[in-house]
Amino acid sequence: MYGAPVWIEALKTECNKTIYNRVQRIINIIIAKNFRTTSYEALCTLTVLTPVVIKVEEAAKLYNIMSNRQAYAIDHEVQPKDWLHPADTVKVRENLDEQNKQIYTDGSKSGPGVGAGIAIFIQNDLGHQPKHTLLNRRSNNQAEKLAIFKALEIIGKQHINDNIPRSATVHADSRITLQFLQNTNNYNYLKEEIRKLAITLGKNCWTIKFTGIKVHVGFYGEELADKLGKAAGRKHDISFKRIPKTEITHQQRNRTTPSGKTNGTQQQKEK
Repeated sequence: MYGAPVWIEALKTECNKTIYNRVQRIINIIIAKNFRTTSYEALCTLTVLTPVVIKVEEAAKLYNIMSNRQAYAIDHEVQPKDWLHPADTVKVRENLDEQNKQIYTDGSKSGPGVGAGIAIFIQNDLGHQPKHTLLNRRSNNQAEKLAIFKALEIIGKQHINDNIPRSATVHADSRITLQFLQNTNNYNYLKEEIRKLAITLGKNCWTIKFTGIKVHVGFYGEELADKLGKAAGRKHDISFKRIPKTEITHQQRNRTTPSGKTNGTQQQKEK
């Protein structure tokens, strides 16, 4: 399928399509162990494989969607010109230090929707408890990162006297999100925004720490953030509209994959 968006128009001709299908037909005969007289459509059904022409059309469609940044709000990676220096990383600590501000973040994806919850405690008193809503097509991982990003935004707007220590600890119950923040080879939009905010706060004499906590082990702040995230999923005021690339790929695959593919695969395994 190399270069499919360039030559996809050539498959509108039946002779080209026949030549292309012939390659997959030979492979399908070997997989299904059928007679050579079996039709191509029947072989694709028996092997539970999507016809190669449909896969090529899917690849070309995905390329056109991903490259059209104006028409689709996709969660693209940050452009190389906007990358931060590799040394500017987010450090995750295991110890739960007593800081001036304790921030608990959580993301929730359920039937009603996707939401991000934040609980900020200042000197052990609940100071802020914002919640943000994402569209249903967003992932729980996006909600986790959005919660951290919005929490740092709130911290950056705080007016604190010079004689008061500027320190805050961000607690997240998602190890995947924290590991993702430390990955210097990924330039996801929200991740880069979190790094930029953390670096900016550091230049303003803030000490920001990120820690991972276990889920549902008695942390009041974590439980509150979880409730806020679930409540945000039922709201309609959208805070983040970028669609993850994985969701775009999943949608296109559902449109091109024959119905019952998963069930057919499962039935073959059971047999």
